[in-house]
Amino acid sequence: MDDKQLFLLIGKAKDKDQKAQTKLINIFWVDVFSFVMKKVGNENDADEITVNVFSKVLSKLDMYDPHFQFKTWILTIAQNTIIDFWRKKTRESQDPTENLDEVKNQYAKSPEELMISEEEQKKIIKTIESLDANYQDIIKLRFFEEKSIKEIAEELGISVANTKVRVMRAKKVLAELLKNNEFDDN
Repeated sequence: MDDKQLFLLIGKAKDKDQKAQTKLINIFWVDVFSFVMKKVGNENDADEITVNVFSKVLSKLDMYDPHFQFKTWILTIAQNTIIDFWRKKTRESQDPTENLDEVKNQYAKSPEELMISEEEQKKIIKTIESLDANYQDIIKLRFFEEKSIKEIAEELGISVANTKVRVMRAKKVLAELLKNNEFDDN
């Protein structure tokens, strides 16, 4: 694909043309996934990071400067996402006794505080149930059953590329709904 065709495709993707967005993802998926895989060495992590990268790419297309190579721009986003991933991993793998006070406090919560967290869980589940059936299935398979992109694709009988796009869109829709519902009860 030459630069002119790529810029046309990027323009359509900016205008929320889903076919153009999917095509853009498909063109650069292997490059990004390979780049991420080299850095993290785990296929599931690489899959998750790559989905996050393309979610960021699509949401930040307006920030792309056409004076730079698009692939370089995407790989820069990928590199930053990998850095975030490793930071999070490092925090999670720190000395488990560091959080001992937090664990103690969890058990010291009042019944009212425990009810609030149960209510928050119910809100999240209710929000998920309000989603389109396709998004519900994707979220259930990816986040509750923790299946890989490939496993979801096989189970739903759709392509891996389509699965990636659906996971990304489902996450985006759910996040938006949760953000909007956060303030409804106040």
